[in-house]
Amino acid sequence: MSSEEIDLMDFTEQGGCSAKISPDVLSEILKELPFIKRKELLVGSESCDDAAVWKVNSDTAIIQTTDFFPPLCSDPYTFGQVAASNALSDVYAMGGKAIMALNLVMFPSKKLSLNVLHAILKGGADKVAEAGAVLAGGHTIDDDIPKYGLAVTGIIHPDKIIKNSTASCGDKLILTKAIGTGVALAGARIFKTKGDGYHQALVSMQQLNKYAVSLMQKYEVHSATDITGFGLLGHAYEMALGSGVTIIIHSESINLINGVYDLVDDGCIPGAAFRNLKHIEKSSRFNENLNYNIKMLMCDAQTSGGLLISCDEQNADDLVKELRLAGYYSSTVIGEVISKEHNKTLIIE
Repeated sequence: MSSEEIDLMDFTEQGGCSAKISPDVLSEILKELPFIKRKELLVGSESCDDAAVWKVNSDTAIIQTTDFFPPLCSDPYTFGQVAASNALSDVYAMGGKAIMALNLVMFPSKKLSLNVLHAILKGGADKVAEAGAVLAGGHTIDDDIPKYGLAVTGIIHPDKIIKNSTASCGDKLILTKAIGTGVALAGARIFKTKGDGYHQALVSMQQLNKYAVSLMQKYEVHSATDITGFGLLGHAYEMALGSGVTIIIHSESINLINGVYDLVDDGCIPGAAFRNLKHIEKSSRFNENLNYNIKMLMCDAQTSGGLLISCDEQNADDLVKELRLAGYYSSTVIGEVISKEHNKTLIIE
């Protein structure tokens, strides 16, 4: 069977970041694990940040991250591109430069042609090359369900690390990509339709967040994170919680992947969206007139999603303009940061 004849969606029920363990379950597991603090460890597991950061010297820190998942689309090469983009994204969310990557591969070698594996790896390798990093090896095991991703090493100046826990009151929040990739992919699986929205989702997921890094550093943004498996609201929640603030989200300002609103209207809501909603619901206040479809799309698990950026209000409009010029055409201001409001971490209007 050639790579042109197979459909990777036939090999998994949950693909991409939708396959992540529920944030509630994950937090229960992690709180029982010991945390060893070292002065060189500038960012570690004590926070819910995008990657770990280790200080080497006064000029250099290493960013370390990893991500992998089952197929989320039909084509092996595209799957490799998306998985690599997603893994690289954590380095960019922290303002860093990716320098090296290692392949993480699980593949059913007795069920699928090695041509399929070659196409997946080629997709990943091409995306790593676009990132300006070096693909230096990896590890493979035989597994019934194909999975692919990267372990990524990046570098950054210790004084220029952008954390997800340093948003400031008065900041504006910018989102760089449209949301709804999880719903778009689920629609392709359930309804077997691969229209404009599906292809828009694939293009969005293949787009590196690399080109936003220099702009984040230029405008000295206060905080950032990438939107992945916990959805827009889940990652906004982590930013607000870590920063000790409340975040207001203006739902009408959020750009959506084409067609996903109608898919949700037809009942196409992936299970991850409900898990993500459960995670943040008690700490959030939703406008009583909030559209249900939009609410669920804000909880939709994204794969290789955009960046959520918290920046000084006076820089927000200029940053949005430059992000759009850099190719992030859906960039827009979607909210703001205020002082902590009682027990509410998120306010969704």
